[in-house]
Amino acid sequence: MYLIHVRLRAPAGAVLPPGAAGLFASFADGGDGVEHIAVHRDAPGGPTLGLFLNAPALAAAEEAAERLARRAVAGHASLRGFVVVAGEASLVPGPWWDTG
Repeated sequence: MYLIHVRLRAPAGAVLPPGAAGLFASFADGGDGVEHIAVHRDAPGGPTLGLFLNAPALAAAEEAAERLARRAVAGHASLRGFVVVAGEASLVPGPWWDTG
C-alpha cells in the first residue's frame, strides 16, 4: 500500500466542500486501488488529498491518484476551478537520515 499526496490549487476564495473525501472516493474505479482518502484543507501549499492505494509499484500508485483527482475536479460542479498540481509519495525523514 502506498500513501500518495495530491496537491490541489483552489480558485480564489474557494475551499473544498464538506464531505470532500467521499466526493473524491466516488470517482474511484476498480483499477485505482483506493483504500482510504484523507483531506487536508489547510495544508501548506494548498489543499491536499492523502490517498492510500494498493498498487503494484509506486509509479502506478502516483498515476492512479492523479487520474482519480483529475476525474473528480473535471466531473463534479463543486470542484470546478480546482487544479491538480502534483501527485507523489512524500518522503518522511527518519532517524536514519543525516539531518546535521
